[in-house]
Amino acid sequence: MKAWEATVRKTQAAAKRRAHTIFGTYGGSTVEELNDEAVADVDQDEPIAVVVLNCGRANGEVYHADRFLPNGDYYTGQWADDAPHGHGKYWWTDGCMYVGDWFRGKPMGKGTFSWPSGAAYEGHFKSGYLDGDGTYTGPTGDTFRGSWVMNMKHGLGVKEYTNGDTYNGEWCRGLQEGQGRYTWKNGNYYVGEWKSGKISGRGNMYWTNGNMFEGIWEDGLPKGHGTYRWADDSYYEGKWSRDENERTGTLHPQNPENEWNPAEVYDVELKECKVCPIEKVSVFPSQKLADWKSANMAAAKHRRMSADGRLDAAVDKEFAGMRLSDCGGTTPTSIFCAPDDTFVGLQQHEDGGVTVMSRGVSPLRIIPKIVKKQGETICKGHKSYELMLNLQMGIKHSVGKVGAAASLDLKASAFDPKEKYWSKISPDGSKSLLPFQSCEFRWKDYCPKVFRALRLLFKVEPNDYINSICGNDALRELSSPGKSGSFFYLTNDDRYMIKTMKKSEVKVLIRMLNAYYNHVHGFENTLITKYFGLHCLKLNGPTQKKVRFVIMGNLFCTNYTIHRRFDLKGSTFGRLTDKPESEIDSTTTLKDLDLNFIFRLQHPWFQDFQRQVDKDCELLEQERIMDYSLLVGVHFKEPTSSGDSTPIIKNGCVSPQADGGASEENESHRHQPDDEEEDGSDDNASRRRNKGVAKLGINMPARAERTERKSSEGESMVQQLVGEGTGECYDVVLFFSIIDILQDYDITKKLEHAYKSIQCDPNSISAVDPKAYSRRFRDYIFKVFAEDYNA
Repeated sequence: MKAWEATVRKTQAAAKRRAHTIFGTYGGSTVEELNDEAVADVDQDEPIAVVVLNCGRANGEVYHADRFLPNGDYYTGQWADDAPHGHGKYWWTDGCMYVGDWFRGKPMGKGTFSWPSGAAYEGHFKSGYLDGDGTYTGPTGDTFRGSWVMNMKHGLGVKEYTNGDTYNGEWCRGLQEGQGRYTWKNGNYYVGEWKSGKISGRGNMYWTNGNMFEGIWEDGLPKGHGTYRWADDSYYEGKWSRDENERTGTLHPQNPENEWNPAEVYDVELKECKVCPIEKVSVFPSQKLADWKSANMAAAKHRRMSADGRLDAAVDKEFAGMRLSDCGGTTPTSIFCAPDDTFVGLQQHEDGGVTVMSRGVSPLRIIPKIVKKQGETICKGHKSYELMLNLQMGIKHSVGKVGAAASLDLKASAFDPKEKYWSKISPDGSKSLLPFQSCEFRWKDYCPKVFRALRLLFKVEPNDYINSICGNDALRELSSPGKSGSFFYLTNDDRYMIKTMKKSEVKVLIRMLNAYYNHVHGFENTLITKYFGLHCLKLNGPTQKKVRFVIMGNLFCTNYTIHRRFDLKGSTFGRLTDKPESEIDSTTTLKDLDLNFIFRLQHPWFQDFQRQVDKDCELLEQERIMDYSLLVGVHFKEPTSSGDSTPIIKNGCVSPQADGGASEENESHRHQPDDEEEDGSDDNASRRRNKGVAKLGINMPARAERTERKSSEGESMVQQLVGEGTGECYDVVLFFSIIDILQDYDITKKLEHAYKSIQCDPNSISAVDPKAYSRRFRDYIFKVFAEDYNA
């Protein structure tokens, strides 16, 4: 082995001296002469590494080859189309080495990359990036075992530090983010939330002496409401802060004579509980790859970086391939962007972001990260804390109480609008509820037998339902309410969205409940929003305030990252996102006139889609419902070594966020992955999404063809709802659902129609008669979604 390494180094040195001759032209010398000259610099009794040039090989033919690059790097292994392809070994002059699978010139699949410092990574690669499950061992012996995305720790992973500390939990963009457990070498440990590599959010700290702290943290220290407990059950509860002037609280000692200063937690207890910093990796394989496509390797302008992290003088942007399908054929190909952005593809950025590029079309910026859970966690002291606690107690009371088994065979009386039950819930508890710290309130269940049957129909287990909504984790409140004044609350696991409702909306839902139940019972693949409960909470006090709310599923609770989302109605008036282009990103919900794609579905999917949209619209038309929309989430895919496409991001459930723009319910869906809707409720649905099993509206494979709007005589570009296809197609995964189905054509909407008809074309506004709305909606959706004849 040592002799072989010495031979390679000597041959590399010879190759460097003649870099301009190996792959270029060299007057008067043959290939054989060049190889003889290289061999002359090596001891004759040592094995010789021979340069083999591709002479007359057929395109796509895989064969073994040895290659010396102009800069002295060396490759040996399988080769095809002037690039490594298959299994091979690459040795850089600075001492870095990669051994493993290659695909079209880039590490793809399983492999091992080692640094001269002694650090090493063994695991999965994608397009040259550390991507997938892998183990990194640092030069000092610390290790990380877990998930990677584009060179960053991203997802679940275990970090073992050289000093004996360990972290086991979630990561995002290379830092601890989400839920995790950090254990110090002395036995102390923390379990809870992390943000940007620091202990932040709700969590518990446990000391080996039996003491513990439970509460809110910020930048590694208690900040906000919390409780410190001793092993003898004494405790101190209050508001915590490093600033003594901001601390308030009460000590509850077992011995009344005991005194204690909360500053001891900061100055003594937490003194040794420091989180180890994350190591810096000097250079990644993706930053060292050669430009195999260059016609002249000696003049190639590819990104190169040495092991100490310094860039070569000639530095160009490196672009990763995106799976781009040729709409005229059936075989997808990988296209690489050029620096002038004239090609269609996926541009890679140093921060790990990617931009979907296209000729003459604004690029789509995509940030590959687990989106932080949107909304503000409702903890003690929050303005909505008491409401959340009462809501959770009410759900426990309704779902947890023992009663007759749920049945799908319901009598007409179950749908009676008068079928509602008031309960008085006391903080002292009851047979089904433990005591809780809140005020007394009254709780109403609307048509409880119907919603219990719906949960059974949607395969929601009562215990799982209670745990999601009423578990130890708090709900999250979105930062801004919807246009109607409704507020949205998310469960911690992102499966359910809770929306406050107006009385008129409650009446509409109860009125159409019988037809709704029969519809979802008869059509398993319905795209209409799924409802799981309808309740009212009446607070005691002089105001006697009532809060009505409905519980729905979350369409975008998925392991896929939603890169683009659209709220589609089929109207044009006000259907353009009022945002500067610089502020539009993957968290923005775009509207009809922002849409620049046609989604092509395979023949069986398209037929099912057409039938279901027709059936769903018939129900809404029958119930005099209008102003609904189709919410569409788009996940772009990229190629793997096998040619298949996989998600750019694999971990983290998408959760909703509010943001200005589209329809009312969609205010909640604004989150990078999130939404309030439809199909993400039950465990089975979540498992299907995680495994990638497709069903109508969930995990659906498709191709998205870019479109351009072109004005014609008598028609403006704004009036043209669906553009013309450009032939540029991307492999995507789609999620979609019909949302906002509780608006009937009442007097308010009729007046809105009359008023706006004076200002613009009556056919361009959303507020129209339900029959006309249904017809226009279907005509539009069946243009946006088309059959893929090339699939």
